[in-house]
Amino acid sequence: MIKRIYIDTSVFGGYFDKEFDKETKPFFERILEKRIKILVSEILELELYRAPSYIQDFFESIPFELIERVELTDEARDLAEKYILEKVVGKTSRADCQHIALATINKADVLASWNFKHIVNLERIRGYNSVNFREGYQMTEIRTPKEIFNYENDNQ
Repeated sequence: MIKRIYIDTSVFGGYFDKEFDKETKPFFERILEKRIKILVSEILELELYRAPSYIQDFFESIPFELIERVELTDEARDLAEKYILEKVVGKTSRADCQHIALATINKADVLASWNFKHIVNLERIRGYNSVNFREGYQMTEIRTPKEIFNYENDNQ
């Protein structure tokens, strides 16, 4: 059972994006219904600070008790740098690597993202998890919001 989901900025934007809203809105409804914790990092908050106010307002509307704040520690920074050194992605994707590292270190059940270029990409997922495995961390589930819940069956 999913209890904690690390969410990157693309998911909050997806709530208002015509390409992703049909999958993102039920995703957030399910989180609220099932009382699932959302792992929120300072990276997410900084990125949302630069987003349009309606996205910030949506984030702020999520009940406080469903939010678990996670800190960008030296351990997370180091793991993110290892992803870059291993060329999973380039230096310009440092924030994406930090999202992955935070989800990994904080043992999120899954990381949700709509970022297909740097995060939800089979080759990249294998790269992140290869580094995780070698460094003694768990494998990290990385999925789109559409893939996380079984919307056809309320028993999930």
